[in-house]
Amino acid sequence: MTKVKFCGLSRLCDVEAANRLKPEYVGFVFTSKSRRYVTTEKAAGLKRLLHHSIQTVGVFVCENPETVASLLNNGIIDIAQLHGNEPESYIKQLRALTDKLIIKAFPVDSERDIDRIRDSTADYVLLDSKEGGTGTAFDWSLIRNVERPYFLAGGLGVHNVEHAVNMLKPYGVDVSSGIETDGYKDKGKMEKFISLVRKGG
Repeated sequence: MTKVKFCGLSRLCDVEAANRLKPEYVGFVFTSKSRRYVTTEKAAGLKRLLHHSIQTVGVFVCENPETVASLLNNGIIDIAQLHGNEPESYIKQLRALTDKLIIKAFPVDSERDIDRIRDSTADYVLLDSKEGGTGTAFDWSLIRNVERPYFLAGGLGVHNVEHAVNMLKPYGVDVSSGIETDGYKDKGKMEKFISLVRKGG
């Protein structure tokens, strides 16, 4: 069954909704340029309130690997998601500091991107639109032949996630703006989204 990641949680009510709906993953954004940014202290507080069955993913953009490893090793997050242009050497460096799982995000713009996705040493890859974080979908036909487990991201919402799951059978789907209203997580959209994934996956 396709797994669900609600990304960009930042409020107590977001965690309460997640605890009720039980996605497999939630994401905390640690890049200060994002409007969904949370501090380490806030993420730690939200993590304490989160149901134990839900794994936390920290989203980073070219962050110091020691900082990422510290959050992982201290249990504030369970998984690191690298959403910048981190090279393979960065992943190797991070692995020397922690044994936790790593997700590497890749923008998909053409078939040329598929080789990098295939060759990545990350535990999972996340496939996003070139303009990641804008709520824009990419051409899904480009990834029909991706064989490794991946998270599908970019422009997903209640209008298209069931079709995406039926068409691609991804390991997981990642959503942020697609479950928001006026820039904040909408518990009704969260509930509808996860219901459609469970139906399709």
